[in-house]
Amino acid sequence: MSKKVLIVAGDAVEALEIFYPYYRCLEAGFETTIASPSVKKLQTVSHDFIDGIETYVEKPAYGLDSNVAFADVNPADYDGLIIPGGRAPEYIRLDESLPGIVRHFFEEDKPVAVVCHAAQVLSVLPDLMKDREYTAYIACKPDVSATGATYIEKDLHTDRNLVSGHAWPDLPGLMREFMRLMD
Repeated sequence: MSKKVLIVAGDAVEALEIFYPYYRCLEAGFETTIASPSVKKLQTVSHDFIDGIETYVEKPAYGLDSNVAFADVNPADYDGLIIPGGRAPEYIRLDESLPGIVRHFFEEDKPVAVVCHAAQVLSVLPDLMKDREYTAYIACKPDVSATGATYIEKDLHTDRNLVSGHAWPDLPGLMREFMRLMD
């Protein structure tokens, strides 16, 4: 039977951080579902760096259909969870159904991959993140520390069932480790 992966996202999800894992999971033969606050075509964004600007810039990118609303997700139906970054994590973490979904994967010790700003989603579960180790985009270091976790100054880090990446250039390593955890 095919393994099932859940990707949680919303508008302004970073395009590379959702498309790369999505297609990599499909390539591996995983049944892959994209969940968002409501079922819709998500507007992804492209984050990039431009000489002379001290932070990233954001441009509209591709549309991508979500398959299910957070409120209708049964996390027990899935074997792994991926949380991409971008600006989506700052608002999807406020959805009342999302914390329970994410909690399930940690309590059941199922593989979880987070990249970049996805640490903002983990910040709503400080009881589960306390004493964990993970990395994230440097601007999210305060979110990691606020949970009682240790921010790791590396591009990629694995702590038990949690694999974390700093940003989209780290997706090959992040997905390689996530696939290993899914075996």
